[in-house]
Amino acid sequence: MSDFHQNGNVATLHNLRTQPPEALSQELVNFAQNRKISLILPSLFSELEGDALPHILDELAQVKFLHRIVIGLDRADAAQYRHARAFFSRLPQDHVVIWNDSPRMTAMRDRLSGLGLELGEPGKGRNVWFCLGYTLACKDSAVVALHDCDIVTYDRHMLARLVYPLANPNFPYQLAKGYYPRIGQGKLNGRVTRLLVSPILIALKKVIGDRDYLDFLRGFRYPLSGEFAMRVAPLPDLRIPSDWGLEIGVLSEAWRNLAPASVCQVEISDAYDHKHQDVSEQDASTGLSRMSVDICKAIFRKLAADGTVFSEEIFRTLKATYYRIALDLLDSYQSDARINGLHLDRHKEEKMIELFAQNIMTAGQVFLDNPSESPFIPTWSRVNAADPAVMTDMLRAVADDYDEFG
Repeated sequence: MSDFHQNGNVATLHNLRTQPPEALSQELVNFAQNRKISLILPSLFSELEGDALPHILDELAQVKFLHRIVIGLDRADAAQYRHARAFFSRLPQDHVVIWNDSPRMTAMRDRLSGLGLELGEPGKGRNVWFCLGYTLACKDSAVVALHDCDIVTYDRHMLARLVYPLANPNFPYQLAKGYYPRIGQGKLNGRVTRLLVSPILIALKKVIGDRDYLDFLRGFRYPLSGEFAMRVAPLPDLRIPSDWGLEIGVLSEAWRNLAPASVCQVEISDAYDHKHQDVSEQDASTGLSRMSVDICKAIFRKLAADGTVFSEEIFRTLKATYYRIALDLLDSYQSDARINGLHLDRHKEEKMIELFAQNIMTAGQVFLDNPSESPFIPTWSRVNAADPAVMTDMLRAVADDYDEFG
């Protein structure tokens, strides 16, 4: 991946491997004296029992430039929350575990719902949203990064490269998106990006014509990466999707709110692997099948908001165009895998393309049936306007959970 190609849409910061990784970390220690850096870790309790998260913590324990780590804990009871507190206690940095299922946090959600501020279903989006609110309420961070808790190839230098473009005061960036090659265990991974996102963006351009939004998304080498960082200023107005369209949703918000020159993508790893979702062909409410529908809906909604008119005929044409483009791209992926000695199961990948093609129609029909559907959680600016005490009360709720269940 060590090239220096620029696509003209999004600034790409490569890893040319011309300086030792520790050099960036040392610079960040200096930058962090004036620009405090926080990290958000959205976590399921089940991830504490896996192999990835303990290694991630071992790596993070060596990071000296972090001001705070905010862990959002989902699907945990009181005993599991106590266990999580002990589990994360190895971190030397200031850190906090937000127990999203605690009675106090449940009451917080009910309070917001009473104000007409619906937070959507439980999941990564809502977890991240609360962690962002907590970080904003602390009022002491300048840069906030996020990455998943299931990265089996994690290295602390990934975080350094991710936050560097935002912490360096000489850089103009407000958002940095991580990218990397998705390879692991001798296989070419990144199925949803390769087999859905890339071909559907090409197909949309053929079917509806040129759109700046499509060019923007196509400028990202790995638009579905779970690793991104932002400066704090845009965060209060960031609309977080509550469904599985989080990564595309954040990029869409960047396109809507930020100048193109303030967005970059940065190469953070030579190889990346994490927990793989099941395809879930038989159940469209879970797995990659659910993810593909939510991603398509997110793209369709953003294009509609930008003035694109959709119809059943357009979605049928889009499905056919996507299917042909996806198969053509699969030929390229197969050749790429072969020349690099990687495995690619052609039969399984074509079956996945067929599933995604059908899910394009499903997402299109959902959009047509309910075009006003809003899966976004209200922005923290709106929450603060509706109830200025919410953020302070959330800090107190988290602290009281610590005191009661410590």
